[in-house]
Amino acid sequence: MNIPENLKFTNDHEWVRTEGEDAYVGITDFAQNELGDIVFVEVETIDETLEKEEPFGTIEAVKTVSDLLLPVGGTILELNEKLEDAPDLINKDPYGDGWIVKVKLTNPADVDDLLDAAAYRNLIES
Repeated sequence: MNIPENLKFTNDHEWVRTEGEDAYVGITDFAQNELGDIVFVEVETIDETLEKEEPFGTIEAVKTVSDLLLPVGGTILELNEKLEDAPDLINKDPYGDGWIVKVKLTNPADVDDLLDAAAYRNLIES
């Protein structure tokens, strides 16, 4: 199971990578493996400011549809356009080309409340 050390994680299996006041958000390798083949991602919250843990979209796999919860409060700046034609990028490269949204952080300290790689590894192995 791939768990990059430079990312932060949630109990709901999302990851966050910060770049200054912006953050990229996606789902973890564990989550994409549990969901199976991802066929569609819907995000209708572009330009909206959401609170931490509010739903920002949905992810659809062959067998299920799941809400995507924002791990940090902020304004949704953009959806990864590559996912429109190739949602399976989330399966192939969840931490790279498979990122889902870019967010302008409302409170950068939200990131400090997330799990580091070791804590996330403990979560999924327990």
